[in-house]
Amino acid sequence: MVETPCVKICRIDAPTGFCVGCARTMAEIAGWRDASEAERARILAALPARRARLPKESHASPQPKRS
Repeated sequence: MVETPCVKICRIDAPTGFCVGCARTMAEIAGWRDASEAERARILAALPARRARLPKESHASPQPKRS
């Protein structure tokens, strides 16, 4: 089973329409649960190119929690 690319940093970059956390569109995020394995694989294959289109400061990287 193809796992979700979600990193729990959910914010849409307005110019591209991609989530800065996972680089999926809102429609892809909403439909992920019902998407076929082939569709999920197609989406995952597109993510590296999409991440390259996001502003560098938008790229998601989980931040360590401060105590």
